[in-house]
Amino acid sequence: MPFVRGDQAVVHEIHGARFASYVRPATGSRDLAAWRGEIPAGTVTPEHVISAEEIFYVLSGRIRLTIDGETAELGVGDAALAPAGATLALANPTDEPAHFWVTTQVGLSAVLPDGSTITPPWAN
Repeated sequence: MPFVRGDQAVVHEIHGARFASYVRPATGSRDLAAWRGEIPAGTVTPEHVISAEEIFYVLSGRIRLTIDGETAELGVGDAALAPAGATLALANPTDEPAHFWVTTQVGLSAVLPDGSTITPPWAN
C-alpha cells in the first residue's frame, strides 16, 4: 500500500516517549521504517546502541540529541544522522513537547544500558 493515512498510524509508548508508526512491513515496506516521535517536556530517554542508522528531522520544538558522545540541540528543520552501532540518547530540555520524524532500516534493534535488547515494533 503506497499511502498511509494519519489515522492508520500505530502509537507505541516507551521510556516516556510516543512513537506513531507509519512505514513498516505491516504497511508494505520491505526496507524502511519511519515514524513520528513525540517527547514530552523535560523527558530524557536512556542511552542505547542502535543496530542500523537512523535519520532524525525535527518537526516542532527542540530536542537534545547525543550521538557517540557528541551532543547538539536541534530545532525545527534541523536533521541528524546516527550511524549503525552508535550510542544514542535523546532529551527534551524545554518546557514544551517536541516532535520529530525518524527513518531507519526495517529490523532496527537497540541495546539498553542493562544489556537488554529491544526490537521496537515501530521499526519491525
